[in-house]
Amino acid sequence: MAGLATTLGSGAMTNSIRDACMTDVLLVTGSNTTEAHPVIALEMKAAVRKRGTKLILVDPREIELAKFATMHLRHRPGTDTAVFNAMAKVILDEGLENKAFVEARTENLEAYRESLATYTPEWAEEVSGVPAEQIRAAARLYAQAKSAAIFWAMGITQSTHGVDNVFSLSNLALVAGQLGRPGTGLNPLRGQNNVQGACDMGGLPNVYSGYQAVTDKAVQEKFATAWGADGLPTTAGLTVTEIMDGALSGKIHALYIMGENPLLTDPNLHHVREAIGKLDLLVVQDIFLNETAEHAHVVLPGATFAEKDGTFTNTERRVQLLHAAVPALGKAQPDWKIVCQLGDRLARALSIAAKPASNPVVRTVTDWGYASPAEVWTEIAALTPSMAGISHARLEKGGLQWPCPNAEHPGTPILHTAQVARGRGRFMPITYRGAKEQVDEEFPLILSTGRILFQWHGGTMSRRSAGLETLAPAAEIEVNPLDAKRFGLDDAGMVEVASRRGKIRAKARVTRRSPEGIVFATFHYAEAAANLLTLDAVDPVAKIPEYKVSAVNIRPVRAKRAASRE
Repeated sequence: MAGLATTLGSGAMTNSIRDACMTDVLLVTGSNTTEAHPVIALEMKAAVRKRGTKLILVDPREIELAKFATMHLRHRPGTDTAVFNAMAKVILDEGLENKAFVEARTENLEAYRESLATYTPEWAEEVSGVPAEQIRAAARLYAQAKSAAIFWAMGITQSTHGVDNVFSLSNLALVAGQLGRPGTGLNPLRGQNNVQGACDMGGLPNVYSGYQAVTDKAVQEKFATAWGADGLPTTAGLTVTEIMDGALSGKIHALYIMGENPLLTDPNLHHVREAIGKLDLLVVQDIFLNETAEHAHVVLPGATFAEKDGTFTNTERRVQLLHAAVPALGKAQPDWKIVCQLGDRLARALSIAAKPASNPVVRTVTDWGYASPAEVWTEIAALTPSMAGISHARLEKGGLQWPCPNAEHPGTPILHTAQVARGRGRFMPITYRGAKEQVDEEFPLILSTGRILFQWHGGTMSRRSAGLETLAPAAEIEVNPLDAKRFGLDDAGMVEVASRRGKIRAKARVTRRSPEGIVFATFHYAEAAANLLTLDAVDPVAKIPEYKVSAVNIRPVRAKRAASRE
């Protein structure tokens, strides 16, 4: 593991949600928290109002949190590392680093210090647009706080340099010693319900449950022995964008999609549509017939959250028990039951042979006869050290935060308390790289995408709510007044936004919320799908697509006059 950020493999919060209201300084970046994580935002606002917490907001847009911010650093999209590197240089140049923490718990400081030589606040101002004195003031405020916590979301990770962005925040936490204590830490806010749980359970192409690497020989042997299986993968699989490329090239022939809608939420939708059209088999398992399911050869009806038992794991690593409130409608079944039925039929159809399981609570690759989600979890706990102490029986009394290694362990609200998970936190020199796509004369504006409070993700659920549709019925393109004047746009008038990949039409919302040169769009609306415009370039390490910086142009769409009758 190269540095602290990778020790978090899961992208999990080091601290707990409640720490947001226990800290002296909050640094929030890449997160429109009040609209994407409104409950956590309430904690942040309460901290500012009631505790006097200082809020440093790093965001191009004037989101609601800006009203609560002590400082608002409005950087150009894609220049995150420039700002964070410059802040770290200020801390080191002015001797504000936590010397005791750095000496006892980190490594590679001198190489990191040397890497920051050119990252002055003045240089960062030229690159990012943030005044040098604001960068200095933010660095001093963060470093000198008794406790300071960093919160971020997809505004910095959905980038072709998302890993660099996270490493640069990790460096800040290490240099200031803001880690391993209440009110500190590195706290990524997960983008969807139970996305943390899905990752924890191995819903990634390179790990088994609990982030046990498929490339680790000891891990391979452990799972092969436990499941009585031969030929388990020894290399990482493909990511979402790689799967779409594979479908286009003929490498991928069949795709099974569960609870996702790539024909609305993936980048460069023309590319996705073409890829899905080349598949020999598309199976979609979901609760509604969404845009992707309409193209499926087979649709498997899943049960909703209110119709099934199981667990959800939230953004603070807390595993929580879920019980069905109502019976499933029609032929819908809980996801685990559908998967087990498919696994059983595939095992029989392929005549898979299995050796006896090495553990009495673990089933072999041919045995899919689980009686309940509790039994599935028992197997998870048996094979996952970080969750070995969690059981449905314990969860009946309340949620538990992993790591929870045994049945007597109370769970872990704060990570890295005694030492960093890898032993010492490693400073990672980060070289600033600009966004993959730059503006030019043909596409002079930057498009950034995100969410609004009253709709959710692909709209599969929220757009079926009459109340929410009344509050936010249609897509809007957020445009600064100076850009509206420049391009002849009217507030609430129809506009066309085009990129090198596609174009959409929606109403303009003229507002100073977005700075000059930047337009903002949501991706919730299929009729104005913002991801027709975004590019599918990805971070070279994490393979996360670039949703936050696309070059676009914009023009008004004038209504045609009716032909006269003479």
